[in-house]
Amino acid sequence: MTAVLANATVDILVPTTPQKFGQFVVDVWGQPPYDYTKSYVIQARDNTAAAQQGIQQFVEEAEALGPKRN
Repeated sequence: MTAVLANATVDILVPTTPQKFGQFVVDVWGQPPYDYTKSYVIQARDNTAAAQQGIQQFVEEAEALGPKRN
């Protein structure tokens, strides 16, 4: 199986505070043959953790869907 390669951008919906995780929108897109695009709303301690969680979820979903057929 070909590895799923993906990139992500993160936008802050609710900033993180010392008492609460923030809420982020993570847009993830894969490189062919997994060139899907997904958006996730994720609660995390910071934008890096949100991006990592979004990419991990994307990889799991892309592997389940399989390579895109053009």
